[in-house]
Amino acid sequence: MDQLEQTVGLVRDVVGPELLGTYLHGSAVLGGLAPASDLDVLAVTRRSLDEPTRRALTQGLLAISGLTPTVRPIELTVVVQSQVRPWRFPPTGDFLYGEWLRDELQTGEPPQPGPMPDLALVLTVTLSGNHPLTGPPPAKLLDPVPHADLVRASVAGIPELLAELDDDTRNVLLTLARIWTTLATGEIKTKDEAASWALAHLPPEHRPALEHARKLYLTCHYQDEVWSDRVKAQVRPLIDEVLTRIDRLHRQG
Repeated sequence: MDQLEQTVGLVRDVVGPELLGTYLHGSAVLGGLAPASDLDVLAVTRRSLDEPTRRALTQGLLAISGLTPTVRPIELTVVVQSQVRPWRFPPTGDFLYGEWLRDELQTGEPPQPGPMPDLALVLTVTLSGNHPLTGPPPAKLLDPVPHADLVRASVAGIPELLAELDDDTRNVLLTLARIWTTLATGEIKTKDEAASWALAHLPPEHRPALEHARKLYLTCHYQDEVWSDRVKAQVRPLIDEVLTRIDRLHRQG
């Protein structure tokens, strides 16, 4: 059984009749998985998960998910339908598992409900991808997200994103490129496609760090990536340039 089947089976077995549907989103529906891409799954439920269910989901995901050449990271987002339909901003997420949370989830409490602006992106990609794993088509359960809220969510996540720069340079640069691309084009692209768009709109002196991040995304796992001192020195100027472009578009919009 592959990881996607394991994940869907876990959610179905643990959540039970409260589960309305599970949906693939992220890179898998935008254009294909890169070597280190997450398997992104959205689950829609009738009501909020109770504590035993949260703990069971967390323990099951810790066993299924990983960061090795043979085990992909799983990102599972759970939303209560009534919390996102009708749509309002900021939306509330009921549960979020991701590999970046592994250490705290192994020693602390399971994920709890809370504001989750990034759901604007998750729901938009889920609806456009239209890839049910269980349940009806996503449009039967979810409302479309207004573009203005997609922009708000993207910009709202920038401070938290920048805080991860030292530990997750590749992902930070690619995500900033995607935010810029989304604001400029109105489209959500894969990270490598967004990087290609951004590279075409950047002056030459700001391209090498983003070119390197794109190459890493397409060719290797996180544990195999290497950043030279020369390229590292170009990261911060690149970020400043992209943030300036994002801010300009945000003010215009």
